[in-house]
Amino acid sequence: MRLVVITLSARLPGLLSGAGWEALRSGPVYAADPSVGAVFGVSVVDGAAGFLRQEHPVAVWLDGDEEFIAELRAAGASVEVVAGSADPPGARLLDLVGVMDRLRRECPWDSQQTHESLKSYLLEEAYEAYDALQDGDPVALREELGDVLFQVFFHSRLAEESADPWSVDDVAGDLVAKLVRRHPHVFDGLAVSGADEVNANWDSIKRAEKQRESIFDGIPDSLPALILAETLRRKAIRAGLPADLLPAGDDPGRRLFGAAHDDAESALRAVAREFAGRVRAAECAARAAGQDPSTMDAVRWRQFWPATD
Repeated sequence: MRLVVITLSARLPGLLSGAGWEALRSGPVYAADPSVGAVFGVSVVDGAAGFLRQEHPVAVWLDGDEEFIAELRAAGASVEVVAGSADPPGARLLDLVGVMDRLRRECPWDSQQTHESLKSYLLEEAYEAYDALQDGDPVALREELGDVLFQVFFHSRLAEESADPWSVDDVAGDLVAKLVRRHPHVFDGLAVSGADEVNANWDSIKRAEKQRESIFDGIPDSLPALILAETLRRKAIRAGLPADLLPAGDDPGRRLFGAAHDDAESALRAVAREFAGRVRAAECAARAAGQDPSTMDAVRWRQFWPATD
């Protein structure tokens, strides 16, 4: 007897490849899981032992895993394995939906959270992802993006319990629709000359969608001050505002606004982190020399200050 085992995706068992469908037609089909049997309309038998008792020239098993295949081969059977389906990109997001749902039901902490209580975590996780980018650390970035994603799923799960419910599927659906609308050069055959025209089209489409009256509508006031100034400056210049109308002057706020361009936030952060690193290095050197950094005067700070690269 020829035994054919069709493997299925655990997350999307209803999908089947062309090779999988062809294998289904090669002989009687069996499965152990009643739900799989119901989906494909096949006979349900008791595992490998039940499958081996079938008397057909060809018998097909649907949804076999490595353990099942090993059990058949240990019994002396010759087994042909067909990849019936595999997880498509993004399939692990289905796992996150299930985990999030269980955490909300069963975890004492997660079950008590609200949109309000989670606000600070969303900011914190975003900044930690930003730090990983600044450090050029792809391993840390992968982890921190996961934490940001968790916040998206958490808020979406909370929204399912609201008076006007929506889910993470609605979030993804809205995003896909927005990206398609705002990329007519990709999805609708619009010819563009380059990235500048893409940006201009994006802004034009966005203004029409939002029915905004000002070029600054939609910029969150809660942005860090330097990023806010940089964003306002960029949008004003893009809209054609003359540079001499931008804030300028001798007071600290106007000087900072004038410097808020060319990714000033990132540049200032890099200088700040470099300075903090040099302070830590001086403190470490002082302790190694038996000094207490908290009592050092200017002379001692200079003594232990690291040399420039």
